[in-house]
Amino acid sequence: MDYILLTKNGNFIIRPFAEILGLIMEGIFWLLDKLSIPNIGFTIILFTIIVYLLMLPLTIKQQKFSKLSAKMNPELQAIQSKYKGKSDQASLEKMQQETQLVYAKYGVNPSGSCLQLLIQMPILFALYRVIYSMPAYVGKIRAAFDPLVGASAGVVEGLTAQEGSVEFIKTFSSFRYYQKQFSNDAFTNFANHAASPENIEYIKNSFVDVLNRASTSEWLKISEQYPNLAHLVTNANGTGTYDLLSKYNDFFGLNIGNSPSYTITTSWQALQDKVNICENPGMMWGLIIGAILIPVLAALTQWINVKLMPQQESNNKAAEENSMVASMKMMNNIMPLFSAFLCFTLPIGMGIYWISGSVVRSIIQVAVNKKMDKMDIDEMIKKNIEKNNEKRRKMGLPAQTITSNATMNTKNVEHKDTSSKSSAKKEHDAKAATNYYNSNESKPGSLASKAAMVKKYNEKNSK
Repeated sequence: MDYILLTKNGNFIIRPFAEILGLIMEGIFWLLDKLSIPNIGFTIILFTIIVYLLMLPLTIKQQKFSKLSAKMNPELQAIQSKYKGKSDQASLEKMQQETQLVYAKYGVNPSGSCLQLLIQMPILFALYRVIYSMPAYVGKIRAAFDPLVGASAGVVEGLTAQEGSVEFIKTFSSFRYYQKQFSNDAFTNFANHAASPENIEYIKNSFVDVLNRASTSEWLKISEQYPNLAHLVTNANGTGTYDLLSKYNDFFGLNIGNSPSYTITTSWQALQDKVNICENPGMMWGLIIGAILIPVLAALTQWINVKLMPQQESNNKAAEENSMVASMKMMNNIMPLFSAFLCFTLPIGMGIYWISGSVVRSIIQVAVNKKMDKMDIDEMIKKNIEKNNEKRRKMGLPAQTITSNATMNTKNVEHKDTSSKSSAKKEHDAKAATNYYNSNESKPGSLASKAAMVKKYNEKNSK
């Protein structure tokens, strides 16, 4: 069962989220169907908007953290620069305490962003899964496959049940994912109507999964190679599987089940066909332009999304040497190109989801940026200091002081610092006294001079 994508996700973390998102997806498609616009493309757009709105509190917290991180990173880098090269325990403790107090100054929990990401990750994985396997979660889309799926197994003339089913499924390029599954006895039993309910569901899901990823040319092969199934693919009533899916997948003329690369290639071939002259070249050019726009818009919206995110300041050498900052900048430059590549090769439906998600995130980021720009940072810092000191007071700890450049000194830090300096001073004075004692240039009346006299006296009496 590992190869089946149609089957609902069985991961104990992702599955609950996928089930909930699947209900939302089905509800949206049901509503659009009632409005006489049962369109998968519009469903994906509305679905993406609704899910991101549901995650809005988490998204705002994460983006607020990013915005504040951009403001406090120079101060954190200054602390790192201050203690650079110092590996003694006292310096490490002081650096850690000053770093923690900077976070307290801005009211930021350093682990907060990670927690928000951990919460969002299974939701985003489930979101992708539901969109990629819509027939598994939307009953009306799944029902469009049923007539063809029920007739396709073992209905290929001149072949045995298993041979016919395998030959049928081999029509599709995505068959490679199912080669292991279709070589067992369960498949033969299914074709001969002697399988268990579990095996029946398993094979049906396999057929739907393969058909769901079939390109337009692969659908045409069914009618050409298997005439006895042609009426189930398309018919005059428009109730064939391909007819219904074409209706559901049509997005301004583009079939969202096809990838932009496939759409561009087939449309260009139609324009260049010398034998079968294209009846509507304008439509072919429109498909080419539309298919090109999908990866271009995916890259553009991703680039805008990155640019709207808070950028880390790098006004000092420590920031320039920060490998994490450099890696993030490289990732931000690569992501738009990576988005374009993925959306060029994946079905257009995934590109629509990618673009919709980037647009929604950009709108949220603009709103967060405006809110943060209006925020009085000094007043916020003041409240955070009071809140932090009140918390320390309840714990029986002394209050903390924050200077304007975020170097935060506490009484216990100052105490450790004084102790450290006192210890160092004592050691220095002891060495100086010893050197002075051993020299012949002792100042008359000084402690060293008297010590030298005692030494000479002892040496004289020991002889």
